Amino acid sequence: MTRIIMSGCNGHMGQVITGLAENNENLKIVAGVDVFDDGHNAYPVFKSLAECTVEADAVIDFSSAKGTDALLDACVEKKVPLVLCTTGLSAEQLDHVREASKSVAVLKSANMSLGINTLFKILESATKILAPAGYDIEIVEKHHNQKLDAPSGTALALADVIKEQLSDDTFYRYDRSQIREKRDPKEIGISAVRGGTIVGEHEILFCGEDEVITFKHTAYSKAVFAKGAIEAAVFLNGKGAGLYDMQDVIAARA
Repeated sequence: MTRIIMSGCNGHMGQVITGLAENNENLKIVAGVDVFDDGHNAYPVFKSLAECTVEADAVIDFSSAKGTDALLDACVEKKVPLVLCTTGLSAEQLDHVREASKSVAVLKSANMSLGINTLFKILESATKILAPAGYDIEIVEKHHNQKLDAPSGTALALADVIKEQLSDDTFYRYDRSQIREKRDPKEIGISAVRGGTIVGEHEILFCGEDEVITFKHTAYSKAVFAKGAIEAAVFLNGKGAGLYDMQDVIAARA
């Protein structure tokens, strides 16, 4: 049984994970961290991890980037592994993550979905076979109309996985509206759609002569990210210091 402290427990994702944990025999939330608490959770809630007096095997964090530095320091102080799901970290905070991982296990991933992270592995193989054969590669991502950034971090992570298999002069093309010229064979096109309540959809197209091969992942609810975070926390239980990602979780399940 992995004992978890849920950071951001009263946020949307914190409550999704709380609900999933109730029916998970491998994991139990023993405490929460949140600046707001009305007492509805079945576990005690603290204003910060530094104030938490409950022992645990890992922390799952779905909160705000403004609290990440203090959270990292508290995890190092308490020697408790961290699954860091909060996004929008600055370059300085990413440096802090790397520094903290020298003292304690930290798992950070652009997307916590097991499906997306399996897709990363599939794309490595597909790119090695199809790109040398002249297939053009395009990525189309779709999200809800409240999303602030474009393209999504996951789309960029997918593009990075593809680019790692290609030549150094491969580049990303985000917008063709101002460029009146033929498609460069060395480009990876990335397009963003924003509308309605789309949770997240990523489509990768390998476009060749007379055929198109498409890989697609659709998230119908944020529960897919919560499930991935739970898998990551169970994986981190007992792990030594180091910087991990969801690929390590996938490899452990293979």
